Amino acid sequence: MSRNPHTLRVFSGEANPELAKEIAHRLRRPLGRTTTRYLPDSEIHVTIDELVRGDDVFIIQPCPEPVNDNLMELLLYIDAFRRASAHAINVVIPYFPYARQERMARGREAISARVVATMLETMGATRVIYMDIHAEATQGFFTIPVDPLSAMMVFAEYIQNASFVDPVVVAPDLGRGKLGGRFARLLDMDLVLMHKRRTSFSEVETMAIVGDIEGKTPIVFDDVIAGGSVLSQVEALVAAGARPEVCLAITHPVLLPSALEQLDAPYIKRLVVTNTIPIPETKRHPKLEVLSVAPVLADAIARIHGGESMGPLLKHLG
Repeated sequence: MSRNPHTLRVFSGEANPELAKEIAHRLRRPLGRTTTRYLPDSEIHVTIDELVRGDDVFIIQPCPEPVNDNLMELLLYIDAFRRASAHAINVVIPYFPYARQERMARGREAISARVVATMLETMGATRVIYMDIHAEATQGFFTIPVDPLSAMMVFAEYIQNASFVDPVVVAPDLGRGKLGGRFARLLDMDLVLMHKRRTSFSEVETMAIVGDIEGKTPIVFDDVIAGGSVLSQVEALVAAGARPEVCLAITHPVLLPSALEQLDAPYIKRLVVTNTIPIPETKRHPKLEVLSVAPVLADAIARIHGGESMGPLLKHLG
């Protein structure tokens, strides 16, 4: 029983209301009532349709396409909750926008992830929760508490219950090597590391594969699949001797058309993703399987509101 005197309230923007409903159901709370309107000139107008004074608010809003509309809607809701005197405004962003622009790769670039962090804090967010962000260092952009969750346990349960012949975890680049190593330890599997060179925003070149892949079934673990650059790397694994039954376990299914086209490759067995981002029918594919992260997010919300340790949700990330 929570000793927190402030009522737990769950709200959602327009980006992924189904995930928010599932989370609210698991918390045995009604989903709060809000209204988002798109005005004729494309401006966004939001209202909170019930009292929230003194409440602990959790607003659930990932920011997939259209990224800027979803982000702006979130910022407006944060402002509305602050002006409505909510006690705490906890922002749950399963898919964090601009996460892949977390550093200056060359001169005269914006560090866009830092800009997003500044906006969230400035508007009044008191805590941020996200999942499998592209760069762990993004947490340092904030001065408020941040909970960097992962879908790792969700994928691990799926893989342990599936039948793979001699599986091995594959980290698709050096940046994912640390997280891939944690995932491999969790599954008690070996780790194979790929080294790639990005030639443009949408194209990569595989430079080397480190580890024993001969005759193994690759389980490629990554944070986001957008244009399909990771899929182009799968061919290099098969060419190096891997079994042509590759499984991709990727948290955020942005899934641009180029990625969907590459899924038809015969050596890709399945693409397992989560529901951090809603997948419309136009992006469905026979090889696509969707797992829910609602249990993880609901547990995190309950722990935060109850003043309990987040350790059990983060221990596999250490």
